[in-house]
Formats: sequence, C-alpha cells, structure tokens
Amino acid sequence: MTDDGRRMIAGLARGCHPGPTVAVTALVTALAAAAGHGAAGCLLVGLAVLSGQLSIGWCNDAADAGRDVAAGRADKPAVDGTITPRALWIAAAVALACCVPLSFASGPLAGSAHLAGVLAAWAYDLGVKATLLSWVPYAVGFGVLPAFVTLGLPGEPWPAWWATAAAALLGVGAHLANVLPDLADDLATGVRGWPQRLGAARLRALLPLPLLAATCLLAFGPSTTTPPTAEPPAATGHSAVLSDGSSPSAPASTDPSADEADGPAFPGLARTSPMAWIALATAVVLTAAGLLLARNHPRVPFAAAVAVAGVDVALLLTGGASLTG
Repeated sequence: MTDDGRRMIAGLARGCHPGPTVAVTALVTALAAAAGHGAAGCLLVGLAVLSGQLSIGWCNDAADAGRDVAAGRADKPAVDGTITPRALWIAAAVALACCVPLSFASGPLAGSAHLAGVLAAWAYDLGVKATLLSWVPYAVGFGVLPAFVTLGLPGEPWPAWWATAAAALLGVGAHLANVLPDLADDLATGVRGWPQRLGAARLRALLPLPLLAATCLLAFGPSTTTPPTAEPPAATGHSAVLSDGSSPSAPASTDPSADEADGPAFPGLARTSPMAWIALATAVVLTAAGLLLARNHPRVPFAAAVAVAGVDVALLLTGGASLTG
C-alpha cells in the first residue's frame, strides 16, 4: 500500500469519530441481542448502525473543515492534511448509501425508523447544530434506536414509551457532553446552538440532568407497563345466592389496616427490581457530586455525566427483553 493510501485510511479512521461510532454500534447491537434478535439479525443491526455512524462522523468533519481550520483544531485530520474534505464527503456519501439497504434488511418500519435518525444527524451536521434546536437531532437520532431494534422483531412490535423517551434523553445528554469540550472553539467560529447559548457554567450544571431523567425512566418505566400477577379466586363448592337471584356483596371494611393489606398504594414501585433502585441511587450520587465539585473542578460534571450514562446503558441492556412493554 502506498503512503497516500495509508494516510487516507488513517484520516478516515480519525474522521469518523471512532469513540462514539464504536460505542453506539456496540450498544445497539447488544440491545438487539437482549431484545431477542438472532445472530443474523444482530449482525444486520450492527452493520446498519455502523454504516450510519460512519456517515455521520465523516459528514461532520467534512462540514466543519473550514471552522476547524479557523479554530486551529490540529487534532482534526482535515486540518493537518491527513485527508481532504472532498474525500470525507465521498466517504460519507458511500457510507450513507450502504446504510439504506442495511437498515431496510431489518424490515420496512425498522429501516425507516433508523434512517430517520441518521438523516436527523446529517441535518445537525449541515446546519441545525448552530441553532436553538440543536438538541432535536440528537433526541431524534437516539430516540428511534429502540424502535429500530423492536420493529425488526417478528410481529414488528413498537417499543415501550419509556424506552423511547429514555433513549431521547440520553441523546440530549450526549449532545451537551459532546459540546462541552469544544465550547470556546464553537463560540469563536460562530456556532451558537442551544448549549453554546447556555454558557459553560449552566451547561455543566445541566449536563447530568437528562441522563438522570433517563435513569428514572429506565428504572421505573418497566414496572408501569407490566401488570401485576392476578391472584386466582379461591375455589368453593357453591356460591351463596339471594332470593332475588343475585350474589351477596361483601360488607365494606371499616378497618384501615385491611386496605393496606390489599397491597401498596403504588404497586408499580413495589414491582421495581432492587437493581433499578441501586442504579438510580448511584446516578443521584454521581450527579450530586458533579454539581457540588463543579466550582473547583470544572471537568468533574462531564466525568459524572459519563458515569451516569454508563448506568443508563446498563439499565437499557438489562431491560432489553422488555423493550416492547
């Protein structure tokens, strides 16, 4: 292989945003396995997500090449000459073209959901990132992922509301976390999306909140959509019947303790697993620590948000089999 070929491969590898690309692909593929996809289905889901994420990353670096040069972003391959913006555009278009059939291989509804998220991310790269609605493509892009997974299953079931809402909140949190390290460069080059308008202090304080909200949904959402197991009626040899043919009704209880014995006031909370409570407590502690230490350690909120995201991902994966409610 020539030096130019090796340089282009290195530029493509750096320009695809490898960290987020690998993380999102691994997460959705694991979620597909947990939800009941077979090996072939998981492979198709993984390839579709991978091609979509590659197209998004290359589109982002190609679209931002001019601003990255102005900001002196030497870490960007299009700035240090490793690859040209034109090559990134071509790679992004090829990856997007591959993403279309790979997405539809999981079914028409699943493919449409995934492509809607990919196109939302492209819209972000191509200009929405500099508007007050910069959070919307992230919410859409992440929010459709549970639908992509479940609609590819037999019967094409839709995901539970809490799974979609939690994924969308994770997307908003990812948007805030993604902007924070580049906030100064964005402002210097005229990018004024929602996080940039918030400013550094409010952004650090807000960053963990959507992730914590996602944790609550993932902890308690499944218990609100899973009905309690009904107790069978006691078997009797015969039923008492009144003279008019009706059954007698039991007298109303005047003992308050009898109502409590019937069950908790919030049965959904009672059905919540201990692991969900532990995950929520962990997320609360991490969020509080990030906020308390923010003044003296400005980067702690970002680290706390990443840790909360890890808790959310674990809850999402353990709840994979119940994504359809």
